[in-house]
Amino acid sequence: MTATAIHAERYLAAWNTTDPAARRAAVEEVFADAARYTDPLVDVRGHDAIDATIAAVQQQFPGFVFRLAGPVDAHHHQLRFTWHLGPEGAEPPITGFDAAVVDDEGRITTVLGFLDRVPAAA
Repeated sequence: MTATAIHAERYLAAWNTTDPAARRAAVEEVFADAARYTDPLVDVRGHDAIDATIAAVQQQFPGFVFRLAGPVDAHHHQLRFTWHLGPEGAEPPITGFDAAVVDDEGRITTVLGFLDRVPAAA
């Protein structure tokens, strides 16, 4: 399956899902069973660890939402995109960049995340 912007949108939607049961369902839909998520703060594998990572970010930044910060660049099984994290309708204090790989079923197998701008206390 060729990666598309829809993969990035579904990925960020999973990060924005705050209801635990709905978030877990989104994680299982978006990520392959043995998916790996790595950024400067965490390196985890599998649905349980990815779900726990998302929950921890939501707890650390209550009320913040992820949104695309520009176009998604995708080809073959890979995509890259920049995102913002912050309160809805306000200047986002956090910006990052992710590269991801999808499998033949369209589920994410790998995410490599980078933090470009973070508040001093984050």
